[in-house]
Parts: sequence; structure tokens; C-alpha cells
Amino acid sequence: MDSLRPFFPIFLFFLLTPSHARLRVDYYQNSCPHAESIVRSAVTHMFQQTFVTAPATLRLFFHDCFVRGCDASVMLASWNNTAEKDNPDNLSLAGDGFDTVIKAKAAVDSVPECRNKVSCADILAMATRDVIVLTGGPSYAVELGRLDGRISRKASVRHHLPGPDFKLDKLKAMFAPHGLTVTDLVALSGAHTIGFSHCSRFSRRIYNFKSKSRIDPTLNLEYARLLRQMCPKNVDPRVAIEMDPGTPGTFDNMYYKNLQQGKGLFTSDQALFTDAMSRNIVNVFASNNTAFEEAFVAAITKLGRVGVRTGKQGEIRHDCALVN
Repeated sequence: MDSLRPFFPIFLFFLLTPSHARLRVDYYQNSCPHAESIVRSAVTHMFQQTFVTAPATLRLFFHDCFVRGCDASVMLASWNNTAEKDNPDNLSLAGDGFDTVIKAKAAVDSVPECRNKVSCADILAMATRDVIVLTGGPSYAVELGRLDGRISRKASVRHHLPGPDFKLDKLKAMFAPHGLTVTDLVALSGAHTIGFSHCSRFSRRIYNFKSKSRIDPTLNLEYARLLRQMCPKNVDPRVAIEMDPGTPGTFDNMYYKNLQQGKGLFTSDQALFTDAMSRNIVNVFASNNTAFEEAFVAAITKLGRVGVRTGKQGEIRHDCALVN
């Protein structure tokens, strides 16, 4: 087996490069030249109606790309609840993210020259950039040219999405196959700066941990007590908690400053600081917002290239929830 190892990166390069090469920032220049401004307008309208548009759209993009690649397969519906969106790990995806893409798609298709020219996968990628900008984060050029996938299976989600209790080793093992480094992992985790979570996702850390206080010792004690107030044991399962207690409505580097203080909501958040391998990266991002933004843009651009469909591998859906 060892003799095959040198050839794997080369094989992977040839396997992935053609799809990546077809992505370009001016992909719709001729077919729908105002695609980005149309999407931006629709996303802005949604954002003005509800802030949840931002974290919901961003999370939808991550959940899509991590499972079958960035092909909008997470948006497909099924009559018997067997699609990706029906997996328990995806049931908590806020409907605002789906609605944002659907409305942006409708806005694009309302322009005659653009009708059925822009994929749902590309609209999701553009909308993700737009909500980041709307919450104060960096703007960046989105590579376009993805097609929409035709397959969406509930079983595909298993073992593909990071869990809230993951430590760094498990996170690395999940990100590495997508070509994402530890720096990319730490940078992308910064998206939690505008995130929300239901109490059940972290309740073990504040009630059932194997310690004298029953609280995870890596968790700031004052913060843990506050979380107990917001998430009593019999809390309504619909209650959601802001993941960044500092500046929850702003896309900034406060997330990393929180980690330095033991205020990472998930184990998978706090592990980025407790593990020596990633702690220095956290410290850099905490002290330099520009460094965080540059690393985030690089990482989300790489993520946007994962598993893209081109050529005969996909289609441009007329309805984001249905194959043509």
C-alpha cells in the first residue's frame, strides 16, 4: 500500500482540477451579466426582514458543500423524506436560508435573459458572500459555474458534518478530505460569530459533564452559569442561543476572543483553543481581524470548490427543490 501513496495526490489533482478550472468569477458575464446584483438585492431584502437570514444562509452553504459538494443537493425535497434535508443533522437548518435562495432564484429568473441560466448552487454561494458582507464581514469575488446535483440522500449526511462535541483530531479528519487545512478549519469556524444553537446541542457541557460541578472545566464558569439560566433542563427545544455573546450581530473576530476566555459554546469551538496545534491560530485571529478575514476568504473560496458539478454531471434546476 505504501508504494501507492506518492500517486494519490497526483490522482487527486487530476480528479479535481477540471471542475475547479471551470469556475470563474465572470462566468455569467454573457448569459446573465447582472446575476450578482440581482441576488444581492434579493438577499438584502430578506436580511432586512430578519437577521436569521445571515446565519441560516451561511450554515446552509456549509452543510451543502460538506456532504455531496457544493451542488445545492441539500435543497432538494423528497416525497418520502429521504433527502439530505430530512437527515436529523439538517432538520435544525433554519428555513430562512432555503427561502433566501428560493427568492433570489425567482428574482434572477424573472429577468428574461437570465431565466434558467443561473444554478441554485451558484446562487447559494453568492448569497453566502452577501450575508457575510451584510453583517460586517469581508466582501470577496465568488467563483461561479457550478451546476446543481440531481442526487440527495439522507444517508449521505452521516459522518460528513462536524459534531458539536468533536475535538480537533476529529475535526481535522473531516476537513482534510476537502483539501482544508487546520488554518482553514479555524477560519471557517469563525462563522459561528453570527451563529445560533439550540440548547440540546451543548447541554451536556453545563449539566452532565463528568466533573464535580457537572460543568465542562474548559468552559468559563460565569458563562456556564449564564447558559444554565438561558437553558434550564426543561427548556423549550425551540429556544436558540447566540454563539457569540460579545457581538452576535457582527461578523468579526470576537469569536476568537471568546475562545481565549473559555466562552466557546460547543466543545468543537473551545477545542480550537485548548488544543496546542490550533491555539496559536486562534490567538492570531483574536488579535488581528484583518488576518481572520483574509484567512476566512481563502478558506471559504476553497470550500466553494468542493465537489462541484460541471458538464454533464449536473443541471440548472428550474426549481431549487426539484430536479428538472
